Amino acid sequence: MTTKRLYPLTELEDIPGTTVFNAKRAREAYHLHKFCMSLMDANNRAAFKDHERAYLDRFKMSEEQKRAVQDRDFNRLIDLGGNIYFLVKLSNTDGWSVQRAVSSMTGMTADEYAAMMREGGRSPEGQRSIREGN
Repeated sequence: MTTKRLYPLTELEDIPGTTVFNAKRAREAYHLHKFCMSLMDANNRAAFKDHERAYLDRFKMSEEQKRAVQDRDFNRLIDLGGNIYFLVKLSNTDGWSVQRAVSSMTGMTADEYAAMMREGGRSPEGQRSIREGN
């Protein structure tokens, strides 16, 4: 049985400010996600905190991914295939709240981000379509 798509997958790339996690990204970030999952173990968290680069070198991540981990650049990690549900394990290792991790991706402080969300979140204006300029 053939499945008919309701829309082409390229449509998912037309959402401003949104990176859709798909199979291609999952493959790109497989080793990054393995690293993140390793942080669920207290001994691994301690080893990572003790010497980040040596711990990262245990995983077959790209140099760009390793650099983004060390920089705690969550936007770049998502660009490199990362999924926030895995990446939050890194922020938790640093003692960050999810709010702080997400706010770091917006250029806002955690308090500014919380206030924006309490006020209804970001405006949908300019967030509808890259192609249509909306």
